[in-house]
Amino acid sequence: MLDRPAARNLEPSRLIFIYYDTKEPTVMTNGRDLRIDFFRGLALIFIFWDHVPDNPLAQLTVRNFGFSDAAEIFVFLAGYAAILAYGRISQRDGYLVACVRILRRTWVLYVVHIFLLTLLMGIVFVANNYVETRDMIQEMGLQHFVAAPQQALADQLLLRFKPNLTDPLPLYILLLLALPLILPLLQRNAPLTVGLSIALYMMVPLFGWNMPAYEGGGLWYFNPVAWQLLFVLGGACALRSESRPSITPTPRPLSQQPLFMLCAIYALVAAVFTFSWKFPELHDALRPQFVADGLYPINKTDLGPLRLLHFLALAYCVSKLLPAGKAWVESWPARQACRMGRYSLEIFCFGVLLAPMADMVNALAGDTWPMQIFTALLGLGLMMLMAAWLDLSKRLSTPKPARAVAV
Repeated sequence: MLDRPAARNLEPSRLIFIYYDTKEPTVMTNGRDLRIDFFRGLALIFIFWDHVPDNPLAQLTVRNFGFSDAAEIFVFLAGYAAILAYGRISQRDGYLVACVRILRRTWVLYVVHIFLLTLLMGIVFVANNYVETRDMIQEMGLQHFVAAPQQALADQLLLRFKPNLTDPLPLYILLLLALPLILPLLQRNAPLTVGLSIALYMMVPLFGWNMPAYEGGGLWYFNPVAWQLLFVLGGACALRSESRPSITPTPRPLSQQPLFMLCAIYALVAAVFTFSWKFPELHDALRPQFVADGLYPINKTDLGPLRLLHFLALAYCVSKLLPAGKAWVESWPARQACRMGRYSLEIFCFGVLLAPMADMVNALAGDTWPMQIFTALLGLGLMMLMAAWLDLSKRLSTPKPARAVAV
């Protein structure tokens, strides 16, 4: 909590108040943390590269250096950004207005999801006519549509039919639908809300909770009962970062911070284990059998504890090593990633459509590594151009303030 002199030093337009159980409000700064946009953009690049089969540049993504991957980054930052955006609307215009805005955004996501699936299926069916080295329909998980198109369309409308690459969007739709319940709980009592989220997460290993997919399609690949925890944790971190005091004590060196050292050691051990997967003999030599029994499987569908802990450790280390407000976010590559992160929905959908097209070009070229690298870089360039066009379009559509004219 800021004292009154410190609060007076802040500009009035930069103050937002959020109320917790205490009677006094906590002052929140309304600044934008560019690291959020940067890592959202980086996650979008990783998602695209990871979903182009046999892409050499996929060896550079985060999944090769630990138990978690870009999906955790995407969901965590989605919760972070959602709580910031709709929390401010709730404080400024009221909770009801925030709920209306959330539901409107959810509807937009739902329409985008249906439209994206239509385009994706069209691209895959066309590409499959030209590619002879593999079955792209099976590769993209479209067998259900081929076998029962009418039922597949109905399941698509119910978010039950989700071909490969499209799973994150239905998950985000469900999480946004739950946001009107999550938002006031987080604002009122963040620790209690996180505790309830953890309790719900524990229902997965204890009782196997998940949502069914289409008949014969098993369960949701991203179990919303489990992945909601990352969304809530992202929102809780957003509130904590926003309510930080304007004057903070000088931090101790990182080597003298036990939590940082513990997280760094865990992230390093996870990186060694993940790297050893590429060399089975080395992997078997590094871990005894009793370690393997406790370590595997590292479940992505249910957000296994090792994945969750790895992401949290990695996020904590990155937040300490790359503090906000530093010059590194002003570099040209960082600015491009930030721009893609600001338009995450559009760039995600564009990347989903680019991935099968890149796979088709690679297959027609004989899956040579120069072509695979070329299509990966070309896709990245097109995503950057898409973000630049969206940014320019937004600036052109923003009305300019009227200028005073001397008479």
